[in-house]
Amino acid sequence: MIDYESFLKSKRLSAKPVGIDSKPDLHPSLFGFQRDIVHWALRRGRAALFEECGLGKSRQAIEWARCVNDHTGGRVIILTPLAVAEQFVREGKQIGVSVTHAKSDADVSDGISVTNYERMHRFDMSQFAGVVLDESSILKSKDAKTRTALIEAFRDTPFRLACTATPAPNDHVELGNHSEFLGVMSQSEMLSMFFTHDGGSTQNWRLKGHARADFWKWVCSWAVCLTKPSDLGYDNEGYDLPDLRVVDHVVDCDDAMANRAGMLFAFEAKTLTEHRAARKASLPERVRVCSDLANGDSDQWLVWCDLNDESKALKAAIDGAVEVTGSDPDDHKERAIMDFIDGKIRVLVTKPSIAGFGVNLQNCHKSAFVGLSQSFEQWYQATRRIWRFGQDKPVESHIITSSAEGNVLKTIDRKRRDFDAMVAGMTDNMAAITRSEIASASHELTAYCPNVNMTVPAWVGEDKNA
Repeated sequence: MIDYESFLKSKRLSAKPVGIDSKPDLHPSLFGFQRDIVHWALRRGRAALFEECGLGKSRQAIEWARCVNDHTGGRVIILTPLAVAEQFVREGKQIGVSVTHAKSDADVSDGISVTNYERMHRFDMSQFAGVVLDESSILKSKDAKTRTALIEAFRDTPFRLACTATPAPNDHVELGNHSEFLGVMSQSEMLSMFFTHDGGSTQNWRLKGHARADFWKWVCSWAVCLTKPSDLGYDNEGYDLPDLRVVDHVVDCDDAMANRAGMLFAFEAKTLTEHRAARKASLPERVRVCSDLANGDSDQWLVWCDLNDESKALKAAIDGAVEVTGSDPDDHKERAIMDFIDGKIRVLVTKPSIAGFGVNLQNCHKSAFVGLSQSFEQWYQATRRIWRFGQDKPVESHIITSSAEGNVLKTIDRKRRDFDAMVAGMTDNMAAITRSEIASASHELTAYCPNVNMTVPAWVGEDKNA
């Protein structure tokens, strides 16, 4: 039989606060909004930071982890995408915090350790008092097995922090997965409480009109959404994005190219099979356009591709290019990306699936996409590696396609406008509530306030053997 306290806990719409009541001193390099967010996240104990690229999530996460380690005396683990772990080590050194790059349990320190998601199976996660998921969108972008493994591995971890860029407001899967990881509410519970089926498909969910205000208030109890400091009433000084110039290069699909694609005449690809054939047929021409751009100056270039054949051809055609592929050992991938950051490599050729998430590559301001699907998220995340707060030069993003592939740029641009509008709507809904949450950072406890005197029956406490 469930007791009354357990019943109340089951009905709460926010995570049980397990955080730190005091305000520990934080590194002076943190901006005002960063300090307030870290203090809020520490009080919550389990929280999500949905912040735009370049707003300093890494430094906030390191300070959060340091405070958890100081408070509990327990170990803290930071999980990151490939090649991001070393960036956390460097970021920690800048603020005097030791972060150990661990590749297995044998390397774990008593303080803060960082490793890649790919090495997660090498660790006993029960030893950690706190965990940080960097680029926590992995909860929705990977297979269900990875999502389940992360949730189960840290189900009993007292302190949890999830950090990623601003999610799409209509991406209920991402919000639900974060809520479940943090122990707030399962995804299925969230959908049943705040959403209704939109049409006949069980995959399409729409926020109930009467539940809109309650939903965003609930999200704000465990998450901060920030596209710029002024969203929370802070000064935007130093947080202005540079200009982004997107250049569309379209290679004409002539009859010769059409023949290579198995088509009698040149026409726009309609099916997925035709689209892939057109990309394969146009590969030499697209590689030529990219190599002319990259070989035409001495600047660093970040070249994105989608197919192994594209990657191989680009490496051969571009002077000094270094290729990072999925089959390369992890150590090679990490070293090549760090060498590119340090300026030892002028041109890096890789795929968004390898280096498109989490890595800070703003040492470079020119990129080219030689082979791109119509996935806005893939383009957006890859572009954000260099177009982010802190970039001090105008950014160029060159998209190279063939006329047979259709106008990919128009599709991506439409999705970008839709995304910007949705994020603006979400921050508008959350701004006032979040400002209040950050300012007060109060625990949400259900207090029992008795207002009726209880009369104890006479027989209670009697000795029946008397």
